[in-house]
Amino acid sequence: MALKTIKNIDFKGKSVIMRVDFNVPMKDGVVQDDTRITAALPTIKYLLDKGTKTLTLASHLGDPAKDAAKAKEKAEKSGAKFDEAAFIKGKCRMQPVAEYLAKKLGKTVVFAGEDGCFGKKAFIESQPAGSVIMLENTRFHKEETAKDAESRDKLAKELSGYGEIFVNDAFGTAHRDHASTASVAKFVKTSAAGFLMEKEVEYLEPIVTNPVKPLAAIIGGAKVSSKIAVLGSLLKNSKTLIIGGGMAFTFLKAQGHSIGKSLVEDDQLDVAKKILSDAQAIGCEIILPLDHVGAESFDAAAKGVPVDGVDVPANLMGMDVGPKTIKKYESALSGAKTIVWNGPVGVFEFDNFAKGTEALAKIIAARTAAGVITVVGGGDSVAAVNKFGLAGKMSHVSTGGGASLELLEGKKLPGIEVCKA
Repeated sequence: MALKTIKNIDFKGKSVIMRVDFNVPMKDGVVQDDTRITAALPTIKYLLDKGTKTLTLASHLGDPAKDAAKAKEKAEKSGAKFDEAAFIKGKCRMQPVAEYLAKKLGKTVVFAGEDGCFGKKAFIESQPAGSVIMLENTRFHKEETAKDAESRDKLAKELSGYGEIFVNDAFGTAHRDHASTASVAKFVKTSAAGFLMEKEVEYLEPIVTNPVKPLAAIIGGAKVSSKIAVLGSLLKNSKTLIIGGGMAFTFLKAQGHSIGKSLVEDDQLDVAKKILSDAQAIGCEIILPLDHVGAESFDAAAKGVPVDGVDVPANLMGMDVGPKTIKKYESALSGAKTIVWNGPVGVFEFDNFAKGTEALAKIIAARTAAGVITVVGGGDSVAAVNKFGLAGKMSHVSTGGGASLELLEGKKLPGIEVCKA
C-alpha cells in the first residue's frame, strides 16, 4: 500500500490540520497513560521543525454523551449523586490533554476553547507563526460520527478551513469513517500520513498481503465471535496459528474435550470446527492449550489450580495456560520469521493467572532479539507487554486496537485510504 507521507511535502509557511489519537485514559482531568500522546510526538515535532505556520490538532476523547449516560446510570443504581458537568470536565475535555502535551513538547499548546470545533478560523489565524493549537473534543459534535456523509461534511468542511494540508496520524481511529478522520480530506488539496500511521501500515499490512515467512500468528482473547475474520485472514499465510485465552475453550469443546466451567460460545462451535478443518487442509498447525491453570471462580483472589492435561475438571474454569503449553509455544515460535500477536492467552489482569501471557511475551521478545519481525496488535496485548515491561523489545507495538484488528482482517480503513499516494 503506497501512502503519501509527510516526508515529501513542503510545510514552510503552511497551516496544517492534523488528526491525532489522543483518546487517552483520564481520571479527574489527569492523563493516566500517555502512550498515544508520545507516539504522535515525532510527527508533531517534524512539522514544527519544517516551519508550519500553524499546527491545529483534532482528536476525540471518549464519547461524551454515551460515557456520561453510562456513568449516570451507574451512579443512580448505587444511589450516588451524579454531576454531569464535573464528569465531562474530568473525562472528556481536551484542555488537560493540551496542557500535558505542552509539557511533553516543551512548548505552549494553545487550547481553542470549550465551545467546540466550529468557528475557530479567525482564532487560529491570529496565533503567532509556529503555534500549536488543540481543538475541543471532536465528538462533542454529532456531525463527527454521523452516518450520513452530508452531516459529516459539515464538520469536515469547517476543519478543512484550519489547514491547507491534512495530516492523519491517528491510526487508532483509522477504521472510523468520521468527519475528522476521513471526510476532511475531501476539502483540502493535500492529505498525507504522519510517521505513526506510516509505521503502523508498514508493519501490519504486509502480514496480510506478503509476510516474511514462515509466519506464526497468535490470537487470544475471550470470544471467537470477535476474531472470526482475523482468524480467517491470518490462516491463509500462517504456518502456525496459536489460539489461546477464553476463545480456546470453544475450540477444545469442538474437538470433544471437557472444559469444565470455562468460557465457551456454543453458537460458535461449528465455526471453530470449520477453522480447524480449513487449517488442516492447507497444512497450518493450530496449537491449542495442552494444560491449564484453573480456578473455581473468576476472581483476582482465586487460587490457581494446576490442570495437567487438556480436559478441565467440572468444578474449574480455565484461567491461564500451563507449563506444557508454554514449552510448546517456545518450540512452535522458534522457526518463525514473522510473529503477529493479538490477544492474551490467560487472564493476565489477575496476577495469579498472568504467567502464561508473560512467558509468551518473553518468548516473543527473545525472538525479536534474534532478528524475527514481531508485531503486537490489539488493546489487551499492548496492555500486557506494557505491564511486563517488554513493549520496547518488540519490533512494533500497535497503538490501534480495532484499527489493527481490521487491518489484519484485510479490510480497507477509511483513514488510511485518504492518505494513499
